[in-house]
Amino acid sequence: MKRRDFLKAGAVAAPASLLAAPAIAQGKFEWKLPTSFPAKAPGVGTNVTAFADRVEAMSDGQLSFKVYSSGELVPPFGVEDAVEQGTVEIGHSTPYYAASKNSAMHFFSAVPFGMTAVETTAWLRYGGGQQLWDDIYAERGLKPFYSGNSGVQAAGWFKKPVEGLDDLAGLNMRIAGLGGEAMRKLGVNAVLLPPPEIFPAFQSGAIDAAEWVGPLLDQAFGLQKVAKYCYVPAFHEPSAALEIVVNKAAFEELPAHLQAIIQYAAEAASVETTAQFDYYNAVALKKLKEDGVTFTAFPEDVNAALKAAVSEVMAENAEANPTFAEVQESYNAFLELAKDYAVLMKAATFTQRI
Repeated sequence: MKRRDFLKAGAVAAPASLLAAPAIAQGKFEWKLPTSFPAKAPGVGTNVTAFADRVEAMSDGQLSFKVYSSGELVPPFGVEDAVEQGTVEIGHSTPYYAASKNSAMHFFSAVPFGMTAVETTAWLRYGGGQQLWDDIYAERGLKPFYSGNSGVQAAGWFKKPVEGLDDLAGLNMRIAGLGGEAMRKLGVNAVLLPPPEIFPAFQSGAIDAAEWVGPLLDQAFGLQKVAKYCYVPAFHEPSAALEIVVNKAAFEELPAHLQAIIQYAAEAASVETTAQFDYYNAVALKKLKEDGVTFTAFPEDVNAALKAAVSEVMAENAEANPTFAEVQESYNAFLELAKDYAVLMKAATFTQRI
């Protein structure tokens, strides 16, 4: 029997009485909503604020949120913990920020050489991904909702050009997720800094290279002021998902129509955010090129080494964690279908436009 078949029997949700009591007055619910990101940041910040605005409007004020920016109420990487513990009722983050809980969470954020944003959405909705996600989070008394995607990201900003593997050895680099594990195998000192700490660390020299998102957010955070070499596309994040995560006990206390509003507001935010990144990344890319930034791909020896390193990382995680292996099986099954379709249909379409 697969583990997800009996998860619900062992799931533990924080009792409603232990939650930071929602202010319920005359049938109204007022919840705290911390995010892992600066709330005013384009893309990642507007994702949560737009979600909150939609929920309040759709519920006619019956359900509202107080949005707390990164680190304002809870640590940037502690959003899921706060929701799980009942300190807050709902949060906004990306699953791999809590991957120490379960390495399988990477599949619900980003996987090196993995799915695009559209493919990720397809797998979640039609390929069984959402059920796997629900089951894993139910173990911690959480309910997750997919709320958006940055699309393909950048591999990183470097102060000096990367001409071969030797240029990576010994570098201190901010890089997230499984990509960081792969970079460590190439001799990189990979560190995961919270978003607000990336620019200061890069500017001060505490890190030599930095991966954040892509043209829109990288420009907004000022990474082009520190380095002029940006390597694209990201081997480690061909897409990266955002989440709305709710305390399951608090969610189940809501009337059915408010539960539905949370679900559909998250879906609306996911469509809006993906479109926003596609549009403003294109705008920002043009401006960054005009400002002298060089966008280029890693050399072939680096790409080959990264593919080998990623293969090792995936195998190691699958061996260490049965849940990782189970989700990987589902993920890869659709990825193989998606790759064949993409090569025959999508790649040819892009080639025709050049």
